[in-house]
Amino acid sequence: MSVNKQLSDFAEEIIAFQRKNDLTDTEMALNSHVSVEHIHNIKAMREVPEPSTVASLRDYMEHKPNGK
Repeated sequence: MSVNKQLSDFAEEIIAFQRKNDLTDTEMALNSHVSVEHIHNIKAMREVPEPSTVASLRDYMEHKPNGK
């Protein structure tokens, strides 16, 4: 699978998670400890996220507590 396709899949995963949980980029950033700029750039596919950034976002998405 190409890097662009992987990024697209991860960007889509973030967007779907935000829609499901009614989260803005700012709320996602605060809760996942990843900067808003990184989240914007990942979703726009302007940035290849570092493995630690991916891990932080995935950890938050997998273990998000109820509420925001």
